[in-house]
Amino acid sequence: MKPIWHSLNVSLDQLNENGRHTMGAHLGMEFTEIGPDYLRAMMPVDHRTVQPYGLLHGGASAALAETVGSVAAALVLNPEKQLAVGLEINANHIRGVREGYVHAIAKPLHLGGSTHVWEIKITDDHHKLVCVSRLTVAVLQKKNLSADEA
Repeated sequence: MKPIWHSLNVSLDQLNENGRHTMGAHLGMEFTEIGPDYLRAMMPVDHRTVQPYGLLHGGASAALAETVGSVAAALVLNPEKQLAVGLEINANHIRGVREGYVHAIAKPLHLGGSTHVWEIKITDDHHKLVCVSRLTVAVLQKKNLSADEA
C-alpha cells in the first residue's frame, strides 16, 4: 500500500515533541505508531481523564479522537501550503473504562481538496471498543503575507 502521508520523514518523537505544550500532553496522550494509512495514539485513564464516577470522560475520548485525527490530517497535507482545522466531531461512547490506557487509531474515510473525513476507533487495553468517532476537517490554504501586507 502506498503511504498517504505528504512526507515519510515524520517520526513519533517529532509528533510527541510538537504536542508538548498542548491539551494532549496535559491529558497524557502519546503517538505510538504511524502506518501507511493510519495514525495511532494512546491516553491514560487516570485522574486527568475520568469523570466523577471514575469512568473515562467522554470529553477526554473526544479530545483524543480530535487530536489523533487532526494530526493525521495535517500529515497528509503540504505543511508549507496547507493546514487542517476541525469542522465537526461526533463520538459514540460504547463501553466504560476505569483504568489502564485507551488506544486510538485514525483512518481516512475521505481525503478531498477542501475537506477530510477521518474515522477514529478507541479501544481499551483488551482491544474492546470504547468509542467510535468521526472527525471532519477543513483544508485551508496558508496565506503567504509579506511584511508590507501584514
